[in-house]
Amino acid sequence: MREEPPFLFCRMLFTGGAADFTFASNRSPYRLIAVLTVEYTLHGNDSLKGKRRVANSLKQKVRNTFNVALAEAGTEESLCRLRLQVVSISNSERHLRSRMDKCLSMMEAVCPEEMTYSDMEIFDAD
Repeated sequence: MREEPPFLFCRMLFTGGAADFTFASNRSPYRLIAVLTVEYTLHGNDSLKGKRRVANSLKQKVRNTFNVALAEAGTEESLCRLRLQVVSISNSERHLRSRMDKCLSMMEAVCPEEMTYSDMEIFDAD
């Protein structure tokens, strides 16, 4: 008996034994990546602990509401500036723009700190 690769065996289990390789062609060839960059000024902050408290609270609220990845980028050495980047992937530009606009609105509403900069870019993943 010929031994099947593990991925093919798993595929056969989930498709009821139909071992076909058409699943790769079912994906949409058009993938988009959206990057939302948001920068805050933390007035009166003098400790890393205070900055992390604001960053972690905001990151957790955004992650719980939207299906996005979020990270601090480029302001690790500053105690009074916080830059966050939000990333999402979709095959619909309209869906990405809507998600990022809602994300930006929520970030403005929930964070008591002053938002000084925001920018959204959409890239083709291919």
